[in-house]
Amino acid sequence: MTEPNLLEELSDGVLRLTLNRPERLNAFTPDLHAALRRALSRASEDEAVRAVLLTGAGRGFCAGQDLGQRHPDAEGGAPDLGETIGTLWNPLVRAIRDLPKPVICAVNGVAAGAGANLAIACDIVIAAESARFIQSFAKLGLVPDSGGTWTLTRALGEARAKALALTGAPLPAQQAAEWGLIWKTVPDAALIEEATALATALAKGPTYGFGLTKQAIQAAGAQDLDASLDLERDLQRKAGFSPDYAEGVRAFTEKREPVFTGRAQ
Repeated sequence: MTEPNLLEELSDGVLRLTLNRPERLNAFTPDLHAALRRALSRASEDEAVRAVLLTGAGRGFCAGQDLGQRHPDAEGGAPDLGETIGTLWNPLVRAIRDLPKPVICAVNGVAAGAGANLAIACDIVIAAESARFIQSFAKLGLVPDSGGTWTLTRALGEARAKALALTGAPLPAQQAAEWGLIWKTVPDAALIEEATALATALAKGPTYGFGLTKQAIQAAGAQDLDASLDLERDLQRKAGFSPDYAEGVRAFTEKREPVFTGRAQ
């Protein structure tokens, strides 16, 4: 029996999603896109899911789009890559960014093209020391997509973003961490254990507040200080009326560990 191209496992509030096309370095097909979108929708709606952990099977995280399904010599002529981006990749990146719960990415190997940009769209990225991030679009005459030009420029600045995009040079995980593109690296053998521990800890936390924090930080790059101050005020109002805030204060005054639910009310 053929294994699914996306493995799903829910444990301790963490929905672990594993891209499962290792023979193709977990390159995306429309079926894999649909499966991951469904899983993220489940994560958004299911109260049992408090955090998401995304990783890849085999020796790589993700090679981006499966080019075998987007070949320019295919019958019917060159594919419309704009349609591919608009209907598959962009909605996927938006689903990760809009998910009101933490999304941790454990990059277990090479992350190339849209696969690299999918990883860095997540909230916290932990990479194996052997991992590399490659803007491989340059080798194909294409433009970095899936938020690549946006994320790279904001995280690294124009000079580094252009150099990575135009040369397609591999960015080692350790350098990506030093530059601030990802959070940190760990030894390869410790990656899943450490990423799972982080995801589990976050899943036990005040995840409603985490979602609001995520919203505020993501908005900050596109607005001025006054707008951010106003947004912080509005989101703090929501957080202050949540059960998690009440539980946090009670636990603090009673000198015990809080038991958060992640509920808005």
